[in-house]
Amino acid sequence: MPRVLRIANRFNLGGPTYNVGYLTRHLAPEFETLLIGGQHDETEEGSHHILEDMGITPVIIPEMMREISPGIDYKAYRKVREIIEDFKPDIVHTHASKAGAIGRQAAISMNVPVIVHTFHGHYFHSYFNPYKTAFYKVIERRLAKRSDAIIAICDTQKHELGTIHGICPPEKITVVPLGFDLTRFRTDRDVKRARFRTEFQLNEDDVAIGIIGRLVPIKNHGLFLRAIMKAVNESEARVVPFIVGNGELHDEVLGSARQLGLHVLQGASRSHERNTLYFTSWRKDIDVVMAGLDVNVLTSFNEGTPVSLIEAQASGTPVVSTDVGGVRDVVRDEVTGFIVPLADEDALAERLVRLAADHGLRHRMSGLGWDVVGEAFHYTRLVSDMAQLYRRLLAAKGIK
Repeated sequence: MPRVLRIANRFNLGGPTYNVGYLTRHLAPEFETLLIGGQHDETEEGSHHILEDMGITPVIIPEMMREISPGIDYKAYRKVREIIEDFKPDIVHTHASKAGAIGRQAAISMNVPVIVHTFHGHYFHSYFNPYKTAFYKVIERRLAKRSDAIIAICDTQKHELGTIHGICPPEKITVVPLGFDLTRFRTDRDVKRARFRTEFQLNEDDVAIGIIGRLVPIKNHGLFLRAIMKAVNESEARVVPFIVGNGELHDEVLGSARQLGLHVLQGASRSHERNTLYFTSWRKDIDVVMAGLDVNVLTSFNEGTPVSLIEAQASGTPVVSTDVGGVRDVVRDEVTGFIVPLADEDALAERLVRLAADHGLRHRMSGLGWDVVGEAFHYTRLVSDMAQLYRRLLAAKGIK
């Protein structure tokens, strides 16, 4: 059977781990897969439990670090070469930026027959200064020329990669949307909602509005805080905001919340103050969190396919998001939620106030979420799409 060496950036909590896990497990027995990747850093929550639940033990390369370090990156490159020499893959498939650079260079040097790379997002705006961004584009264009296929995770991303940023010709890009097992967001939702709201002592008419994700600059938590403060002050209903996640900006985000006048609680105690914000840090029971929230918010400057919005709609939780990246490939504006311009703080606050005031609107949006994401983002579709692509690429090289 064909062998696939799958290389992930690092095993931190997020969509890429689920996807490399599903592909590793469910492409068998047609394909034999070895999964390798870097370790999450200390500011992130690890995702090894996700792989363990799937029965997968990945090979960890500690040198595959988030930050760029030529000396350490070269050590990672050497280790990947050694694994390629031992495993002898027919396909090397890299996922995300660091794995894509190190893994593809190693695969090229070892003459691996088929090289595939998936952009789970991209860093061509809102991450670096123009000079560094231009440098990374040059690298990605060179690597794309030596790759047999480039995968985008949504149509919007394909347009950005091929047309706007010129990473490779659009016809070289195949769109393969992410895939998940979303059934846990559908089962026992009422029980989970009661559990979450009991934990935080929320009344049934309290409107819980949350943002879920890493506390890093690209997620733009400042916009969430400013808009939620307006929603707290302008809503007749009691709006209770939640920040779920952690990261390098922990102190800065919580400091900003306090400066705006929010009373921050880092626990599950009941507060009778109207301006209370709950910070929960990382939680593994996101299905319980989604069931307990009334609205899920995303305020990022840049996104590939936003997993939290998929999970929210699977759970029947309306969403409000900035209009970035692949958001419009996931959310139906004014049907399952609202999409607002990136810099429009007032528009974001207005949509939150509208949803807080209108239980009927939240209920209608809740009932339509599964229709949008249930089949389109299921892991069986992901596995089928990828197997079809692999077969085509191997056949072009005369490999069965």
